[in-house]
Amino acid sequence: MISVRRILVVLGVAFTAYLAARGLWWTAPVNNPTVVIVTLCLYLFTTWLCIWWDPGPAHGPRGPGALPVWACVLALANAVIVPSAIAVGVGAASRTAGFATWYLGGIGALMTIVMVRRRPWVAWAGIVALAIASMAWLGIVSALALGLVGSAVWVAVAQVLMLSMDRAASDTARLAQLQRAASAWQAAQTVRQRERRVQVQRALAVAGPVLSRTVAAGGRLSDEDRAEARLAEGSLRDELRGARLLDDEVRAELERARRRGAHVTMLDEGGLEHLDDAALAVVRGELAETLREAQSERLFIRTSPHASVAVTVVGRSGAGQALSDEDAVDLWREIEHPAQD
Repeated sequence: MISVRRILVVLGVAFTAYLAARGLWWTAPVNNPTVVIVTLCLYLFTTWLCIWWDPGPAHGPRGPGALPVWACVLALANAVIVPSAIAVGVGAASRTAGFATWYLGGIGALMTIVMVRRRPWVAWAGIVALAIASMAWLGIVSALALGLVGSAVWVAVAQVLMLSMDRAASDTARLAQLQRAASAWQAAQTVRQRERRVQVQRALAVAGPVLSRTVAAGGRLSDEDRAEARLAEGSLRDELRGARLLDDEVRAELERARRRGAHVTMLDEGGLEHLDDAALAVVRGELAETLREAQSERLFIRTSPHASVAVTVVGRSGAGQALSDEDAVDLWREIEHPAQD
C-alpha cells in the first residue's frame, strides 16, 4: 500500500538526486573532477541517510523521529565542506555556473530534511554555515541571487509545517481524550439511569400495594396495614441507603427482622466500591447469615472504610439507648473484606 510518507521519501530522494546530478552536468572544464565527484557522493550519502535512517519502530502520530546526533554532525559537516570543496573543484572561472552552484539548493534541501527530522537548531546552523561559505566564494549578492534565499525559505516553511503538525497532533490527542472522557461519562450516566429505574421499579413494587390500599381506605388503615406500611418504608430506606449490600437473601432477612419487631438501620458509607460482584456476594451472604441469627431489638448495619472490615453489624437490646451503652450491645459482628485474586 502506497503511503504519504513513502511518496514524500521518494520525492525527497528524487529531488536531491536531481540537485546532485546538476553538479555533474559540466558545461565548462573543471579543475579537479575527482573532488567534485567525491563531494557529490558524500552529499548523496548523507542526504539519503537522513531520509532513510529510522532505527526505531514505526513513526508516531507526530511524524518522523529525531535524527541521531552523529547524523546531525555529518549533516553539518556537509554544510561546511561541500560549498568549499565544490568551489575548489570547479575552479574560479566556473564558480557561478549552474553546475557549480547546485549546492545552494542541495544543502538547503538537506537542512530541510534535518528540520523535518526534528533537529531545528542543527538545520538553522547548517543554513548559517552555507550562507558563510557561499558568500565567501560567490559574494553576498551572487549567493543571495543564486539560491541561498530559497534554501532559507525551505527550512523556515518546513519548521512552520512541523509546528503546525505537532499542534494538530496535540489537538487530535486532546480531542480523543475528551471523547473518551465523554464516552465514559455517558456510560456512567447510562448505568446510573438504569440503576435508578431499577430502584424506582422496586420501590413501586414494594410501596405500590400499600399506597393503593391507603388511598382506597381514605387513610384509615388497620393495624396490619400500618405494619405493612412500616415494612415498606424500611425496605425503601434500605434501597436508598444501602443498595450495594442488598440481594434477595438479605432483603428477606431484613423483612424477617422487622416483622419480629426489630428496628433496622442500614447505611452504606463507602468502602465497597472496589469489590467485584463475587466479593460482594460473599459479603452479602455473611450479612444474611448474621441477620438470620440476630435476636436484637435494634440492628445497625454500616459499611466500614477500614482496610480489612467491609461491614459492621451492631445489635442492641434492653433499655439502653445510647450507642456508648455497652450493656445494651448484644451483637457485634465485623464482616471482613473477602480475599480477591
